[in-house]
Amino acid sequence: MTERFKFSIAATDGKARTGSIAMQRGTIATPAFMPVGTAATVKAMKPESVRALGADIILGNTYHLMLRPGAERVAKLGGLHNFMNWDRPILTDSGGYQVMSLSDLRKLTEEGVEFRSHIDGSKHMLTPERSMEIQRLLGSDIVMAFDECPRADRPREEIAASMELSMRWAKRSRDGFDSGGEHAARSALLGIQQGALDEELRKISAEKLTDIGFDGYAVGGLAVGEGQEAMFGVLDYAPGQLPEDKPRYLMGVGKPDDLVGAVERGIDMFDCVLPTRSGRNGQAFTWNGAINLRNARFAEDTGPLDARCECPTCSTYSLAYLHHLQKSGEILGAMLVTEHNLAFYQSLMKAMRGAIAGGTFSAFAADFRRDYRKDRK
Repeated sequence: MTERFKFSIAATDGKARTGSIAMQRGTIATPAFMPVGTAATVKAMKPESVRALGADIILGNTYHLMLRPGAERVAKLGGLHNFMNWDRPILTDSGGYQVMSLSDLRKLTEEGVEFRSHIDGSKHMLTPERSMEIQRLLGSDIVMAFDECPRADRPREEIAASMELSMRWAKRSRDGFDSGGEHAARSALLGIQQGALDEELRKISAEKLTDIGFDGYAVGGLAVGEGQEAMFGVLDYAPGQLPEDKPRYLMGVGKPDDLVGAVERGIDMFDCVLPTRSGRNGQAFTWNGAINLRNARFAEDTGPLDARCECPTCSTYSLAYLHHLQKSGEILGAMLVTEHNLAFYQSLMKAMRGAIAGGTFSAFAADFRRDYRKDRK
């Protein structure tokens, strides 16, 4: 029988690790970047194109899918994989972060979160048990525990109370997941470390999660406005607080230089809307930094978007044409730049895996930071 969930580390270089996660729907090479398919679609991309660019796994959003088209409807239609024509692993977030961001539309209790839909104002209750049920109905391969994500600038006592609540919800998530029958037998559950920027609180969180026991662990509560320096400060210790033999997932990150710095500190998995959102807004990521394709200097540039990239966009279309599409507001512009951005992210992950395996990651990271000039106009 194919593995339910097996994480293997093939090589390390400093704290950086490369390996794989074997699951029934396929193997995920790590470090891995997961394109975000919020509403059962990676925006501006066909699923088969996302796979062709190198993605082993994508992310689906519990909150958005429970509201539209509804988890029960997705299950009736054969599950999320069948619904969106993606036969590889899917990770679903718990819905907690989206609900917590609706501060004026929700009420938090020990039981869970009561909130009103941002779509039609209808009332819903999301609990750890309901989150597990929704992710089971969707058919998720990697399920995330339900948690609360407080802002890092809140008083320490609030962050501590929130972390403790998330740990109680983590145990309820574990119990709810384990009652999932056939789904639990073929999928995996990841716990989420909380504690904001506080090392002691994160240590307590990690210990409580380890006692409960999960297939992997996420570092939550970052990439919420604290800045790269503060984020890296947490990552200097947080991954080491988690079990070494389990994958570590940094949620919602991030910019290419964030990815390199996080891998350097021991992170194995990432997701972020940045490559797709930026693609729709004319920002492209290259080995020499991010560029704004609306800039007039590209109007007559017949060169490729990135000379080092072999994606269909770079091998077929000129900067001048991409500039024209962006300035004209053409849908094709969003499609082509999104395609390139996702290809670049996957190429970056592949390059990091190779550097770790070859024992040259420190040199790779230094070269990347030298070449990657932020805000290249």
